Amino acid sequence: MKRSICLILLICVYPLVGKAQKADVPPVFQNQQPLTLSMTFSIKEVKKNTVDSVYIPSTLKFKNDAGAMDSIPVRIRARGNFRRANCFFPPIRMKMKKGDAEKTIFTGNKDFKLVLPCQSGKGGNDLIMKEYLCYKLLEPLTPYHFHTRLADLVLTDKSGKSKSYNVKAFLIEDDDLIAHRFKGKVIEQQIHPMQLNDTASVVNDLFQYLVANTDWSSAMQHNMKVIQVSNKKIPLAYDFDMAGLVNAPYATVNESLPISSVQERLYRGFCRNEATVQYVRSEYLRLETQLMKIISDHQSYFNERDYAGIRKFIEEFFITLKSDKKFKDAIITGCRTK
Repeated sequence: MKRSICLILLICVYPLVGKAQKADVPPVFQNQQPLTLSMTFSIKEVKKNTVDSVYIPSTLKFKNDAGAMDSIPVRIRARGNFRRANCFFPPIRMKMKKGDAEKTIFTGNKDFKLVLPCQSGKGGNDLIMKEYLCYKLLEPLTPYHFHTRLADLVLTDKSGKSKSYNVKAFLIEDDDLIAHRFKGKVIEQQIHPMQLNDTASVVNDLFQYLVANTDWSSAMQHNMKVIQVSNKKIPLAYDFDMAGLVNAPYATVNESLPISSVQERLYRGFCRNEATVQYVRSEYLRLETQLMKIISDHQSYFNERDYAGIRKFIEEFFITLKSDKKFKDAIITGCRTK
């Protein structure tokens, strides 16, 4: 009987997460070697502009596939309220014309998010690498994820006397590309979380628990996009800088939550059919080795202490998943009802 139930779930539930062909992924995200980029703009001017429709012209210089430096005109603006107000480097939304992007490594793209460290210096680069790692850990769990590409960026700030910074950064693809890849569309209006597809929702909720992130809301589309594929509404998670895995010094917990540290895990998913939750649990356990390999593949980016801390943090998540009691307490009875 149990075997029959698992087979039904495998056939009827898991395909809901869908699959996309690699050919549908823009070339810039198919290659995972770090990009070499440089940009010049006034950080002060970008942060001062609070009108989302106003973009500032700049030029993105990059090393092409032949190893030579090339350039493309872009328009940029700051995004995100918290980091714009509290960080030296604001996160950037970048637009380029389709015609300019053609015949470059950016062909097929018109919009990017460029994620920068909060502060200059090695500490900022360490944190950006931890946030980047969150995106990489999500990839094996669902095809509904933002593709990313790590970059070594030379950013020259022309606010007053010019000064250059060498920083780690990464590009995030536009949500419209993901929707197009699955023949769907981006949903802009607010929706109740229970309208999301069951399986995709639990995959997302459990991932947010894995990285200990509570700074998201599918209802308010805060650090979350929603796409509709056929008759299914699918969450797309992004912006993990407040997650416990990153443990940024500026990260805080909403005072309404029963935790005092971002490194305390709290399941924020709504209650779903237990069979679906248990199925997603089994998929996470099946992928444990692959997720740990992703961490080890990025070991060179972290010092010994940070690397050991990351591994321990993820291992603690799997300890919960492997214990029926811990899993029931944290997830099955810990889920939200309102």
